[in-house]
Amino acid sequence: MTFFDKKKSKEGKKVVIFGLDGIPYDLMLNLGHKKIMPETKKLIEKGIFMQMESSIPEISSVAWSSIITGKNPGEHGIFGYTDIPPGTYRVTFPNFNSLKAPSFWHKNPDEKSIILNVPATFPAKPLNGVHVSGFIALDLERSVFPKALIPKLIELDYKIDVDAAMAHKSMELFLRDLERTFKARIALYRYLWEEAWDNFMFVITETDRLCHFLWDAYENENNKYHSFFLNFFHQIDEVVGEIAEKVSEEDILVILSDHGFELLESDVNLNFYLKENGLLNLKPDSKRNFADIDYGTKAFALEPSRIYINLKGKYPRGSVAESDYKHVREEIIMLFAELEFKGKKAIKKIHKKEEIYQGPHISLAPDIVLIPEKGFNLKANLNVCELFEKSIFTGKHTQPDAFLWLNKCLDTKIIPEKLSVADVCKIIDKLKIQPHDNFL
Repeated sequence: MTFFDKKKSKEGKKVVIFGLDGIPYDLMLNLGHKKIMPETKKLIEKGIFMQMESSIPEISSVAWSSIITGKNPGEHGIFGYTDIPPGTYRVTFPNFNSLKAPSFWHKNPDEKSIILNVPATFPAKPLNGVHVSGFIALDLERSVFPKALIPKLIELDYKIDVDAAMAHKSMELFLRDLERTFKARIALYRYLWEEAWDNFMFVITETDRLCHFLWDAYENENNKYHSFFLNFFHQIDEVVGEIAEKVSEEDILVILSDHGFELLESDVNLNFYLKENGLLNLKPDSKRNFADIDYGTKAFALEPSRIYINLKGKYPRGSVAESDYKHVREEIIMLFAELEFKGKKAIKKIHKKEEIYQGPHISLAPDIVLIPEKGFNLKANLNVCELFEKSIFTGKHTQPDAFLWLNKCLDTKIIPEKLSVADVCKIIDKLKIQPHDNFL
């Protein structure tokens, strides 16, 4: 079955974007140096390899939305996995329909695009090409365009995501599921590669899942899963080499991650901290959900690190007048600046929304965004009884250490001093018009 005619839709360089969800810059260097990822090492030595900042907050839905639009959250409107719309305390789950800036494949509809497993792109929308959504996806039927591809996905035993719940029961079952999911992902990319296309974007999310559960296995050679971790990345390396071999000299190859990872020491329950300090009140008969936010609440948190001030007129039981907004915000900033765990600061940086977001949707942004210190993971669950907790996860996301690799020379004058995920589309657009003799 073919989804395009075999003729390219337009003249110009083809673009391949290969995403490795959650992989830090240093891991790529380290595993390349240790010959776990020899193909990656070859590319690093002859390409442009740069450390890149993730989005704020550093989560996949926000970061990949910035990567595919070239916009910051104030422009594309995605600030987290969940939102509480003004006028309610109802938790909603933004999806691809919530994205307020066009993806590059919709911005350039004359180009034929194959888009596979990009997070936060459910439901799949019509395009000039093929789209299989990434997580979070509610069902396969609405994750695929065109629908004619669904029988092939079923044949491949294709899954949108790993069953993470398995890890809570059996790590061995989880790892088997992770490998099956990964192999089906690779089989789909190989199947669709044979089509005619201008843009091919393909993301591996199993890397993120592995790092969440087994980052300690990466850092500890004595961990029983250390060899599994390294072997999985060796398999990733084989795909890196395979894709690099398939791409012609005249085409653009981009390999990148959306955020980094590090060892998790403790979760920090932000709403518990707000509640303990008298800034968050729940109804007496509360079932500990956001619908039970009561009068007197000055602020509440949404994951992973977003603080919203409970303004009068914005939320049903708003308790902070507009005239008190700045004072309350400073009070909250000072409170979190003092937060410590075993004598260590838990919060590294505290951002006001206007410092990090620009665009027409900044009114929907969190009022404060926290950046944790090393080892701390910021959570917003209301149904907790402790400020600091340890979960099954051993790894957590990091903001400053995503990576970007390019197979073409680029004038360093056009690379921002602080390269971020929102710059990727702009860099690719510049590469498209760069002379052929600037290839590496």
